[in-house]
Amino acid sequence: MRLRRVMTWLGLVMTAWAATACGLPRSEDNPVRTFVLMREGVARETVPHDAPTGAQGVLVVGVPQAAAGFEQPRMAYLRRPSEVSYYATHVWVDVPSRMMMPLLVRSLETTGLWRVVVPMPTGVRGDYQLDLSGLLVQQEFLQQPSRSRVQLRAHLMDVKAQRVMGARNFEALEAAPTEDAYGGVLAANRAVATVLAAMNDWITSCLRRSAGETC
Repeated sequence: MRLRRVMTWLGLVMTAWAATACGLPRSEDNPVRTFVLMREGVARETVPHDAPTGAQGVLVVGVPQAAAGFEQPRMAYLRRPSEVSYYATHVWVDVPSRMMMPLLVRSLETTGLWRVVVPMPTGVRGDYQLDLSGLLVQQEFLQQPSRSRVQLRAHLMDVKAQRVMGARNFEALEAAPTEDAYGGVLAANRAVATVLAAMNDWITSCLRRSAGETC
């Protein structure tokens, strides 16, 4: 009977200790660091000399969809092919697909190709719609220096004509200045700028094509 009371008391003590431990603040030796995805190294967007003249109407931009395993703010990296790991104390301030939306809209706006660029969700019926899927942002330690990869697939549609104008995969790899998470962030920002610039060039080529042609 006495042994049972002792064991019960020990159980209560252990439960209280565990609850207290869960509530303790994270050690200052390993604080969580958060980062923002942004376009880096781009002063302004430029429009190709052969771009269509005049605003092309209203472009509606769909919410970018993340690739499998990247629907979270944890920062991903690879040390060997196909094996995704995540930093323990370094995270994005938000899911990369959501951080990409304002960067994408701003990039499209600065080209001057559109009367207005409207992000979804919206009740506006646009003239064109751009959808992005398979967004991936990761740092790869497969060589020295490490590199950050940004890739996605774009799908452009003429809403009024109800036809697909084209679809294309975009990918950029940028070398990290340092072999750590922050170096990966800086490289990812440059890769984002490269992908957005390439996407604007592609959209411009799609608008130049005749009806019925795909790009």
